[in-house]
Amino acid sequence: MPEHLLSCVEHCYQKAETFFKRSFTRPDVSFKLRGQKAGVAHLTENKLRFNPQLYRENREDFLRQTVPHEVAHLIAHQLFGLKIQPHGEEWQLIMRGVYELAPNRCHTYEVKRRMANRYIYRCSCPQGEFPFSAQRHALVSKGRRYFCRRCKVTLSFTGEQRLE
Repeated sequence: MPEHLLSCVEHCYQKAETFFKRSFTRPDVSFKLRGQKAGVAHLTENKLRFNPQLYRENREDFLRQTVPHEVAHLIAHQLFGLKIQPHGEEWQLIMRGVYELAPNRCHTYEVKRRMANRYIYRCSCPQGEFPFSAQRHALVSKGRRYFCRRCKVTLSFTGEQRLE
């Protein structure tokens, strides 16, 4: 676990405690997040998960924007409870007031997509080709059916696979 990230989380909590004049329970922090999300706050578990790949590639902005963004979710939850919107006015108040940051919902980091095996399905339309993920293909093998929105025909596996 990078020490810079943990100290940034702590700094964000200290700023919130100074601003709100109260203490907040510190979260568990993990670096077990993959994919497109830079960070995730698990409100009821008081847990933060961060994407190590995006952290390595965008370190400065990650510490300046992503960490306060996720901490603000947990602070908002501790202050206002579960009934608030994730990026609603309470969270925005914390982003602007405590961290003096624009309340941006999403990061702008470049995310490299990894190559994935696709299973090719077809319908009766001339251009009716549908690449399915392994997860969706497995659902079909368990009986789930998918239909073409244009011709309404059940999509069927062609036997073809390709990397995309």
